[in-house]
Amino acid sequence: MTQTASIWLVILAALVAANLPFINHRWFIVGPVAAGRKPLPMRLLEMLLLYFLVGGLALLLERRVGQIAPQGWEFYAITATLFLTLGFPGFVYRYLVRRRH
Repeated sequence: MTQTASIWLVILAALVAANLPFINHRWFIVGPVAAGRKPLPMRLLEMLLLYFLVGGLALLLERRVGQIAPQGWEFYAITATLFLTLGFPGFVYRYLVRRRH
């Protein structure tokens, strides 16, 4: 896999993973279906877990390409806010779009 393909794979995985907690009704993506509504703090906890999973995927792909670059706290602050930004469409869909029943 080329470096460009790896980068796009990580971006696509982050986009899907950031929106998955807002679309999926299961606990921690693969668990049992939540009775009623999942509270927002649980959805955010799922986002945090998925952030680390996508980060692990990125680390694995970076290791395959070559040497892993050392990162400071700034890198993790920026990637976390980017992950939250990528999850905004799912949040809007879940909490702000009015649905007619």
